Amino acid sequence: MGTYLMLFSFTQRGIEKIKDSPARVEAAKKTIRQMGGEVQAFYAILGSQYDTMFILKAPSDEKIAEMVLAITALGNVRSQTHRLFNEEEFSRIVSSLP
Repeated sequence: MGTYLMLFSFTQRGIEKIKDSPARVEAAKKTIRQMGGEVQAFYAILGSQYDTMFILKAPSDEKIAEMVLAITALGNVRSQTHRLFNEEEFSRIVSSLP
């Protein structure tokens, strides 16, 4: 499974209902689990264009895309998602360079 950074920004709707945010985090984690992923960490972010983030594992890029679409379709957040490579994966990639 790959590791991903999923960054979230609140929409106007999401910020208007900010008190519901903890329940939305739990619902998003449940959605990710149901789609075969695993949230490893959640953080709220201070001083960034993003408001919250997940670090998670997902079985494929296609699955992470499904997860993002399912979460953002609710209208409370926008998302930007990045594939992360740990030190071992990065070393393997670099060592294969010509």
